[in-house]
Amino acid sequence: MYQSKLLPNARIDVADALRGIAVAGIILFHSVEHFNIFTQEPIAHTLSCDLLVEDIMAWILSGKMYGIFAMLFGLSFFIMNDNQQQKGRSFSLRFAWRMILLFLFGVVNMAFYDGDILMIYAMFGLLMIPISYLPSAAVWCIIGVLAVQPIEIYRLVSGWEFDTDSLWALAGVVGEAHQHGTFWENTISNLRYGLEFDLKYFVWSGRLTQILCLFILGMQLGRQRLFYNEGNNLKIWHIILAISSAVSITLSFFDFGAIAVWLKPVYCLFIIMMITSGVVSCWYAFDRFRKVLNHLCIFGRMSLTNYLLQSIIGSFIFCGYGLSFYNKVGVTYAVLIGLLMVVCQYIFCRIWFRNHQRGLLEGLWRKATWINIGG
Repeated sequence: MYQSKLLPNARIDVADALRGIAVAGIILFHSVEHFNIFTQEPIAHTLSCDLLVEDIMAWILSGKMYGIFAMLFGLSFFIMNDNQQQKGRSFSLRFAWRMILLFLFGVVNMAFYDGDILMIYAMFGLLMIPISYLPSAAVWCIIGVLAVQPIEIYRLVSGWEFDTDSLWALAGVVGEAHQHGTFWENTISNLRYGLEFDLKYFVWSGRLTQILCLFILGMQLGRQRLFYNEGNNLKIWHIILAISSAVSITLSFFDFGAIAVWLKPVYCLFIIMMITSGVVSCWYAFDRFRKVLNHLCIFGRMSLTNYLLQSIIGSFIFCGYGLSFYNKVGVTYAVLIGLLMVVCQYIFCRIWFRNHQRGLLEGLWRKATWINIGG
């Protein structure tokens, strides 16, 4: 059974920066995808570079930003759990209640955007409770098993094929509501079909086991205190960066062919580690890099608020009930809209933190988590 090392868990600024990068990246890629509107209608304003921009954005952002977000979710769990252990308290029931609250935030988010991640995080987050009691050796074994994508290996070995017909049928239903439905029709469609679609998509894309893997990895990196600039930590991050970069670059030239169902998620995992290790290495090695990314720390400290805000704003911009940009702008213009959203939300964060210690939803979530405890 794991026991706390009784070391102080100071706020990790580089984790806030990574969280800010992840949320900003999510906003940009959601804009690329027109907030899950894949229309067959002609798009009014396009550019010749749209396909290239889409490919670049997909390589950098698709699946990677959610992955970083998931890893930091596990890190946050460790910090809260370890802090309670050091006080001689169990965090298990409180964390389960916290996941119920997160699920409710996800329901609100799903009302606006059918690709909500919070509900899935809340459900899978509950698995962190029993895993947190395991010794590190057992935890590393679980991470290793999940990292090799066992469901995808089973698919290759057994020949089992996922029922994509039902997946795309759900996408068609919610897509129709996005394009031509009223706000309430869109909301009802999202709440009725969104979670089912997300779960099926995560199974089909290989993200199901990868999200849990990254949750646990974030917790384990917290146990090892790797996000602090202590001991040989920076050297370890350099090694991770070298290995993940070499594998990512090599796989970029590899034809996945028949094993794509397995290799694509593995490839995505290496890119996630390359981005994470690159940011952490540069953060502690270069003062100028740290000064620039300090702006994203503010964005990351309001990650929950910013995530829900981007769903509300982005859906209004692209859905038919709002500005209906889904058939007005191509990928490049959509990226510029996403950048504008990031800038506007960043300005909101700056203004908010002038008078508040925590983000809007972050403060509410914390108060509700510790209700009747006084923490």
